[in-house]
Amino acid sequence: MSATKQGPDPAVPQGEPANASAAGRSGKEPHGGPDGPEPRRSPEHTDAVTAGLQKLSFRARIWQRRALIVSLRVARLVRTGFRRFLPALRYIGRALHQRWRRSLQFRTVLTTLLLAITSFAVVGAYLSNQIANNLFQERLTQAESETRYNVKQVQDTFDGAQVTDQSSVITLVYDTLNAVEGRGSVIQRRYVFEAMPEQTKPRNRWVESRASDQLTVSVIPPELRKSVQESGKDQYWASTVIPVGTEDRPGIAVGNKVTFNGTVYELYLIYDLNTAQQTLDEIQSVLWAGGAVLVLMIGAIAWYVTRNVVSPVSHAAMVSEKLAAGQLQERMVVRGEDEVARLGASFNHMAASLQEQITQLATLSQMQQRFVSDVSHELRTPLTTVRMAAEVLYDAREDFDPINKRSAELLYNQVERFQSLLSDLLEISRFDAGVAMLDAEPEDILQVVAHVIEGAAPVAAEYGSEIILSAPAGAVIAEMDARRIDRILRNLILNAVEHGEGRPVRVTVAASQTAVGIAVRDYGIGMAAAEAARVFDRFWRADPARARTTGGSGLGLSIAMEDTKLHNGWLQAWGKKGNGANFRLTLPLRQGEEIDKSPVQLEPEDITIPGDMDNRNMLVLDAGAAPPAPASTSKETT
Repeated sequence: MSATKQGPDPAVPQGEPANASAAGRSGKEPHGGPDGPEPRRSPEHTDAVTAGLQKLSFRARIWQRRALIVSLRVARLVRTGFRRFLPALRYIGRALHQRWRRSLQFRTVLTTLLLAITSFAVVGAYLSNQIANNLFQERLTQAESETRYNVKQVQDTFDGAQVTDQSSVITLVYDTLNAVEGRGSVIQRRYVFEAMPEQTKPRNRWVESRASDQLTVSVIPPELRKSVQESGKDQYWASTVIPVGTEDRPGIAVGNKVTFNGTVYELYLIYDLNTAQQTLDEIQSVLWAGGAVLVLMIGAIAWYVTRNVVSPVSHAAMVSEKLAAGQLQERMVVRGEDEVARLGASFNHMAASLQEQITQLATLSQMQQRFVSDVSHELRTPLTTVRMAAEVLYDAREDFDPINKRSAELLYNQVERFQSLLSDLLEISRFDAGVAMLDAEPEDILQVVAHVIEGAAPVAAEYGSEIILSAPAGAVIAEMDARRIDRILRNLILNAVEHGEGRPVRVTVAASQTAVGIAVRDYGIGMAAAEAARVFDRFWRADPARARTTGGSGLGLSIAMEDTKLHNGWLQAWGKKGNGANFRLTLPLRQGEEIDKSPVQLEPEDITIPGDMDNRNMLVLDAGAAPPAPASTSKETT
């Protein structure tokens, strides 16, 4: 600190006032201006200012030293903390390395996260760039279009103006430019109106420049101004920054030339892109937020999947295929102590348990098959004897009293049913033993269908049903076992008659280049979808309480399915309560070929009997009428 000096300044010569010396040192005149002399400053005031500056400088030096001390202490603390936490960091690093080496799940999840983050970063940057370009191009196209329209309006207004004095010119220009700025638009629009420099007629330049609020010609890029000044009537644009309030916003400046009273002006319309920028920012925020959420979800999914399935897929698939092929002794190789090893041990234990159970079930199945086969064969001899006796009694029933006559009839019918059941059991045992053989020969399937319908005619007459055959003209030759196809169709048609409740039964035959399809449609009680799924099961009945009058073994459709499999064909069922059922048999025309589509529909298009069909044979069997052979013409016969 310095003391305030009260005496005259030694630098001032004797005879001059002290304030004059002060004024000279400050570089100013002793008089302040036209309003009068400045007030005099006393030496005490000057010394006080100097003392204040020295005090501030001293305090600044003190705060600088304090900041240096604090930064040194912080650096010392960071260095000490790093030394203390370095062992912990090393421990964490070793733990992560061990986790990476021993855990397939950790490696998979971390790798998936890194790849997902990289992918989303690349895709997000690309999408953001494309969206930004599209938004900018959209705004640019709109700005150019609006600028052309507004510049034309301005030029037309200037060309048609009838003004002679400067005030009228200024008013006209101001109103015209304000109209351009205030005209409705999606993009907020501003303007800069500047006279071109170095013109030959400066006397006509009554309006030098004009711009919207807070704008000057400095917001126009120099390259844009140069292009507009050197051009004729072309339009140019450039990106720029618009000051709005306290913030700078992106914008587009579109420049043109206009002429007024012989003077050429530069007219720039500036469009605010802040709305587009906000839209882009929101889209980018959504993209990055969505990417972050998706990365987390992918990580969670990868963690969950690898936690449950950490075994190499190829090895597991290979072992599973061998087990499925019957190589029950196959096992997975167990190495290490990680999750894969534990899963391999569990898998091997499961395979051993399955092998034991499958062996037991196979042994039991073989015993059951042999039992059924042996019992069936053993029953044939006594059953033949019983049947012969039943036939003798049945033939002599007219000589019996009514009670014995009825007993003879029941005995005969039940023996017939018993023999049918025994035949079905023998056939099932052949399928189970794998000894059923296919004797396929090329034959006309229409002849087989006609033979089955002829055999079913008496049963149809008993139920009061009609059998309607719709088949193509000519023969349909297919490689098949006629005996088995006959048995399949007989089961389907007799079931349709039995469940048709006296309504017609329609048999439709159609053929394609590779397959032939036969559909048996009844309009009786029908069945539900769940019943249609189980209709081919052995001994399954939709209504166990309902008595059977035909067939009755419960194995007919099962045998039909097995016969169809021998032909590499399809046997499918459709039904609906109250609307009947439809069974479709599809066979390949040549053995060894695959069926890709059936020539007939499984689900009927309607629930009524279809009408006439062109180029097809129609055979209608009335109840009790003998069925004629299928017609060879394309006309319908009844």
